[in-house]
Amino acid sequence: MRSQAGREQATGGVAAVDRALVILSVFADRDDALTLAQISQRTGLYKSTILRLIESLERHGYIRRLPDGRYHIGPEPMRLAQLYQQSFRLADAVMPVLRRLAEECGVTASFYVLEGNMRVCLHRVEPSSIVRVSLHEGDRLPLDRGAGGKVLRAFSGAKGELFESVRKACCATSFGERDPQTAAIAAPVFGVNQALCGVLNFSGLREQFTPKHVAKLRRQILAAAALLTQALGGDASMFGTRAGAERMAA
Repeated sequence: MRSQAGREQATGGVAAVDRALVILSVFADRDDALTLAQISQRTGLYKSTILRLIESLERHGYIRRLPDGRYHIGPEPMRLAQLYQQSFRLADAVMPVLRRLAEECGVTASFYVLEGNMRVCLHRVEPSSIVRVSLHEGDRLPLDRGAGGKVLRAFSGAKGELFESVRKACCATSFGERDPQTAAIAAPVFGVNQALCGVLNFSGLREQFTPKHVAKLRRQILAAAALLTQALGGDASMFGTRAGAERMAA
């Protein structure tokens, strides 16, 4: 863990604000509350620095001090979260990612959601190339065929060796399952409390999906799924080393 001096040297913007946000970020769902020593250990900040920052955070409702001296997240983050939820539209997060992926990968980039025993194409962007997969937003597809269906079933609790492997890899592929001429690769996207929001899906002509190209697409789709999961309030750490250096900027 870096020293406080190291943190300050590497920090841009307003250092005090950055340090205050670091303090807020160390609280996790599993924590009832944290002691000053625990906050110091997790942030690498001096206790004296933490106390000064916590005084401001407490005054504005971001942190509250319990009678036993421990600290907990205050009510203000909940108010901001509610404002965010009221103003947030899924398309605002998903569409820019789909547009970028369609252009960079040369495949059709889609976002599917689970609806009963079907998957519905909620958002879709075609590449600029002439060859495209003929599907449209609003189309309903079965869950028992295609990479997107496998992922939605796997992360909705389906049992079996196939779905265990999908959960382990955080993605699935399909070759000619829905249409003999097409192939696809898909990865899950999660939101708040790690709820399954939908599935990110790349599709194209089967001949495009060579082993080398599939390996590249897998890295790109995992990076994009991690990006969207983070944007939607989920925990992207599950993609971990799978996404690796392929994480994309918004």
